[in-house]
Amino acid sequence: MSSDENVSVYDEEHSSRFMRKAKESPFVPIGMAGFCAVVAYGLYKLKSRGDTKMSVHLIHMRVGAQSFVVGAMTLGVIYSMYNEYLAPKNQDKNSK
Repeated sequence: MSSDENVSVYDEEHSSRFMRKAKESPFVPIGMAGFCAVVAYGLYKLKSRGDTKMSVHLIHMRVGAQSFVVGAMTLGVIYSMYNEYLAPKNQDKNSK
């Protein structure tokens, strides 16, 4: 590896690194966005929680956000398993 290649690896910006990682595993940003959405909704509804205790409201927010992340991770694992084991393989490489 030349020094120019090392420099290009370390100069990768955070946004381009995030985009590369998002293309490799698309369910990670979906899980992060869902987590942020559930937390934002919970904070929005914080004032109108009624007689519900603060601790119960926070537990419900945590469970909702955690469920979204675990669901996104599960879908990601199923998607990667499908691509690895069940998706039709490209037969062009074998025929040549």
